[in-house]
Amino acid sequence: MLLQVEKIEKSYGDHCVLDGLSFTVDRCEVVGIMGANGAGKTTLLRIINCLLEADGGQVLFEGYPMTRNDLEVVGYLPEERGLYRRMRVGEQVLYLAQLKGMSRKEAEESAHEWFRRLGAEDWWKKPASKLSKGMQQKVQFIAAVVHRPRLLILDEPFSGFDSENATMLRREIERLSAEGTAILLSTHNAEAARDLCTKIIKL
Repeated sequence: MLLQVEKIEKSYGDHCVLDGLSFTVDRCEVVGIMGANGAGKTTLLRIINCLLEADGGQVLFEGYPMTRNDLEVVGYLPEERGLYRRMRVGEQVLYLAQLKGMSRKEAEESAHEWFRRLGAEDWWKKPASKLSKGMQQKVQFIAAVVHRPRLLILDEPFSGFDSENATMLRREIERLSAEGTAILLSTHNAEAARDLCTKIIKL
């Protein structure tokens, strides 16, 4: 089992957001996280990504308590998007890939492959400020997968995409899953969740 979430608890003051939540994610699985706004979806993903600390329970990665060292093999597309507006997007992706442990050469090869794959080759030298919201979304998805993560965490990945780009993203999620990536997907898109997910966790 790649990821085990065991009896996770989280409260903000008197408000309990997560109350003993448990589930597992293995290779090739796409596990959906669904729930109303405020149900704790983003909180859960932040806990798994070591951005928040749970009040109780634990997250295990390959059988051991998850630490920040494990994040080199985790990709994360947060709900709050954000690129350096004046920095060229190609350099941003290379920078983020190297933070995940890739060499400059490995990062360039993987990044150029992804830019070609998503029809974004012409954007490489453009600053993020020159890209539309949907184009920036594509770049951030590339940044989440460029280092070939074993676990991919996607928080509302379809937000800001038109139907054509949403279809493209669903295709890439299916391909990554088929190639062995474990995927944790938080989405309000019930159709995408139904089509993509091997199981759904409702909060």
